[in-house]
Amino acid sequence: MEGQGNNPMNGAKTIAGAFVEARKNGGCIASYPGERPTTLSAAYEIQDCALDLWEKEVGGWKVGKINPPQSKSLGADRLVGPIFSDSIRYESDGQIDFQIFESGFAAVEAEFMLRLKVLDEPLPTSPVEAMAWVDEVRIGVEIASSPYANINSDGPCVTVSDHGNNAGILLGRCVPPEKWDGLDDIDVSLDIDGRTIGEATTATMLDGPFGAVCFLLRNLVGRGIELQSGWWVSSGAITGVHEIRPGQHATAHFADIDSVTAAVSAQVRF
Repeated sequence: MEGQGNNPMNGAKTIAGAFVEARKNGGCIASYPGERPTTLSAAYEIQDCALDLWEKEVGGWKVGKINPPQSKSLGADRLVGPIFSDSIRYESDGQIDFQIFESGFAAVEAEFMLRLKVLDEPLPTSPVEAMAWVDEVRIGVEIASSPYANINSDGPCVTVSDHGNNAGILLGRCVPPEKWDGLDDIDVSLDIDGRTIGEATTATMLDGPFGAVCFLLRNLVGRGIELQSGWWVSSGAITGVHEIRPGQHATAHFADIDSVTAAVSAQVRF
């Protein structure tokens, strides 16, 4: 095994270290830094090693979809990655400019953002039950970026291994609680530089944003990660994963709620 020796944990630490160093320095990774994980457990082991290397606060988690046939072979239809607190921005802060890895991979996604309220009771098992574990919903945008250009094409396990391919989220206007059980009815579109490149609703997203909360909670508890109120959940791409380049602007429109706009520039230092 390239770079791993006889101990899988050593391999996980080596891969995690390469990704953390590249993210800290705004570098790129031309080829995967070790043997690519082929199971989700191995991928999350790398992700957990990366979290141990950072001296950063986690402010939330992104949840992404795993498409068939990988969802069947891997035994999961979603994946998870950390969102650092210093990469969470509010549109009310003014012009928002996210840094992306110019020689790596970069994309933008329109998403509903849900804030966790941890309860002292069994984990929710349905989207309806998960509503009680959320105290705020906002419209938003996820910036997905990695120093490794092939992160998406190499599959879900590689995506998980590099922080779930997350580089920040933008939080827009709050969604009124009376609309929460009707999120599937809200038309969402995404523009890049004024051109519409995706339109959909959360009805196309497995069991929706609150289902993503159910999945996330089980994932984190299964990994021994203590749940925290206030964490944001980037609940999954609604209109698709749309690649973006430095200097471009992306605007996500959420029917009669509002729109939210993010700009991206080349990464200098994470």
